[in-house]
Amino acid sequence: MTKSPEELLQEFEPIFYPRSIAVVGVPQFGQKMGNAWVKDLAEVNFSGAIYPVDRRGGEFLGSKIYPNLMSIPGTVDYVIVIIPREATPDLLDECIAKRVKVVQFYTAGFSEMGDSLGNELEKVLTRKAQQGGFHILGPNCIGAYCPESRVPYGPMVSVGENGSVGFISQSGGIGGKLVEIGVTRNINYSKGISFGNGIDLEGIDFLEYMTIDQKTSVIGAYLEGTRDGRRLFETMKNAAKVKPLIVWKGGKTEVGATAAKSHTGALANSSADIWSAALKQVGAIEVHSLEELADSMLIFQHIKRWQGKGIAIITGLGEGGGGASVAASDICIGLGLSIPPLSSSTKQNLGDLVGQRGSILHNPVDVGQGGGIPPHIDIQEAIESIFADPAIDLVLTQQNVGVVLSHQPAEQVEKIMNVLVKVMTKQSKPLVMVLPHGLHETERLRIEHKLSQSSIPVFPTMERAAKAIANLSRYSRFQASMESP
Repeated sequence: MTKSPEELLQEFEPIFYPRSIAVVGVPQFGQKMGNAWVKDLAEVNFSGAIYPVDRRGGEFLGSKIYPNLMSIPGTVDYVIVIIPREATPDLLDECIAKRVKVVQFYTAGFSEMGDSLGNELEKVLTRKAQQGGFHILGPNCIGAYCPESRVPYGPMVSVGENGSVGFISQSGGIGGKLVEIGVTRNINYSKGISFGNGIDLEGIDFLEYMTIDQKTSVIGAYLEGTRDGRRLFETMKNAAKVKPLIVWKGGKTEVGATAAKSHTGALANSSADIWSAALKQVGAIEVHSLEELADSMLIFQHIKRWQGKGIAIITGLGEGGGGASVAASDICIGLGLSIPPLSSSTKQNLGDLVGQRGSILHNPVDVGQGGGIPPHIDIQEAIESIFADPAIDLVLTQQNVGVVLSHQPAEQVEKIMNVLVKVMTKQSKPLVMVLPHGLHETERLRIEHKLSQSSIPVFPTMERAAKAIANLSRYSRFQASMESP
């Protein structure tokens, strides 16, 4: 029976917004995963009750360790399971009696092992979940992540800032890298999920939920397979109609498919060509690496929609930019992006502001004059002039912080960054920044954070920035095609 949006939101509420969490497998003495999980829930200030559970009892971090779920005095919404697989059926009997809502199995060793016991245990767990009316996450997964409710991604101390990007990952490790990248690159998540073997809830279910979740405006997904290809196709189509959906399909090669089956118990189900054709047909953006998935989520977080195709490339912001402009042009053109010539009035204005000697004033634009911006040049007015050109819909620029700081004072870098932030407050066309890694990484990260806070997406290379822009353009064209009569 099809659930209403209200029913679906209510059903998933205890997954991402639990009022209490019990961690089963927290010995009093030892440094086990369960101990780390309880410690980090406390350190990130999870607002609900935290119940350590271990049959031997005792204390951990000043809190009582309960010998079983039934001895916990309050209600338990969410249970994290970190005990041997053979003990899990008895635990689910306790979950039934305790009226638990969600059981997440960090415990592995089920169908992904390829043995008969693992397969049989999954069937037992599924039957008990149906009997108890609760959901299972996993087995073999990290489970739910929600910065808003202070639910960390496993035993990770940092939850990052609350935002609007959701991720769905069949792999716990890839989900962890997405969280790590998010914290360092200011991709702010509304929520995320690792679902592992997905014996109850799988990627389709979380995709349905995130499609109607008002707090999620961008969805990224790493998928290895599904039990219901037709339902996945329809769900992806519905999702892509209302918000960007970015999908990285794992296991597209024969070797990868074999690894996927042993990794999460998933089946690849279809060839790489069929997956690619299906994603294109539904309007999802297909990506091919962790970096491209993160880059695409980042650009969609900052730029909700990009109508045009005309890009201006600006280099030489404090350094020589001739070579960088040539490379950027080749990359963008190779991805089908347009770099139109600037109008004669824009070039004339730039010539008056920057000067003709040592500068390149068509598109790409190199304002560096052989290695630096002289103090008398009004860089803000020059950039605003490029933005004002009717052929330009987006500006892509680069600054190599390490090179600039090797021969110019830090104040010069700060001045340029302040200009970019100020420019973005005065017009609606998007700006994308490339800050290559270099010798001054601490300063580069500080600048990246500052720009991100002003909704300027930052990338480490021109190629990655261009790929993200191309994906943004592809989705915008898909949206426009749906709106046309």
